[in-house]
Amino acid sequence: GFSAENPSSTAMLAVTSAFTSGAALVAPTAHASRASVQMGIIDGVKNLLGKKQDFLEAEPYWDQSTIPVNTYKNKAPFVGKIVSTKRIVGPEATGETCDIVIGHEGKMPYWEGQSYGVIPPGTNPKNGKPNSVRLYSIASSRYGDDMTGTTTTLCVRRATYWCPELKADDPAKKGVCSNYLCDSKPGDDVKLTGPSGKVMLIPEKDPNVDLIMVATGTGIAPYRSFIRRLFVEKTPFGEAYTKGTGQAWLFLGVANSDALLYDDEWQEVLKKYPDNFRLDYALSREQKNKDGGKMYIQDKVAEYSDEIFSKMDNGAHMYFCGLKGMMPGITEMLEGVCKDKGLVWEDKLSEWKKAGQWHVEVY
Repeated sequence: GFSAENPSSTAMLAVTSAFTSGAALVAPTAHASRASVQMGIIDGVKNLLGKKQDFLEAEPYWDQSTIPVNTYKNKAPFVGKIVSTKRIVGPEATGETCDIVIGHEGKMPYWEGQSYGVIPPGTNPKNGKPNSVRLYSIASSRYGDDMTGTTTTLCVRRATYWCPELKADDPAKKGVCSNYLCDSKPGDDVKLTGPSGKVMLIPEKDPNVDLIMVATGTGIAPYRSFIRRLFVEKTPFGEAYTKGTGQAWLFLGVANSDALLYDDEWQEVLKKYPDNFRLDYALSREQKNKDGGKMYIQDKVAEYSDEIFSKMDNGAHMYFCGLKGMMPGITEMLEGVCKDKGLVWEDKLSEWKKAGQWHVEVY
């Protein structure tokens, strides 16, 4: 059933003939352009078959000067469409976290580590003005989970407020935007701003760079975009990185196993790239730290304090995303390592910051 009415079948017909017979797709006299048309079609098919993921790359791919920033602003947001919304945590998880895919038609390109703004509908009861924008770190690579370059994925936890008097969630105090997103249905419109942010980018010029990624909960989002770019999609940086000596080391802190986010994806990467990818979980309600208390993310990171310190001194980049409560424990731990080495922590940290090795996006 090839029909002229169906453009995709026409394209496939052309492709089939190009592959089988090298049939002339243009006037036979134009040999050069015929060859280039055939090459173009073959390249197109390779892209379709997932051979290469490189149509959204800078030139050269590590050059950050063309990164898109604030393409759409609050006054004139882009209206995207919800593609899918799904709960991605188990029944015993604390709270509800959803993976939300939004279509942007390729008009809102972004890079790994950036955020989108979402403007929830309605008005703020406190001042009668339209609801203000909320920022969410993007959880997909620039190509989107479907590799078409037209979608983005957000990882959103439904914000609720437990009222001790009601002994229940108080619906009047639930997070406006997170509930709007978690309740959204495919086809719903969603107002988007951005992309924004240059704090969490990957330094792609060095294919051997160590990346240490520390997350609590939905702070996992930017690292999912990193890991997909590095290990899941066939990108130029991914190809260079998996041939190199660099290690991407992910620390994720959540309450329990049911609250783990994207665990199946990490296990898959771990199987495929055991030399380039490393994974540590802190499950506060299931694991104990060395003092017998709950195992929080800062406790898990502290178990590797010397190793992390020496990686940083060798040029590693360290990222923090999630709740700001994790930061004091981690900086105290690194301060302790400094003391043992007879170094001044403030100097060391400013040295790392100056070199662009310290990336923090906490809330």
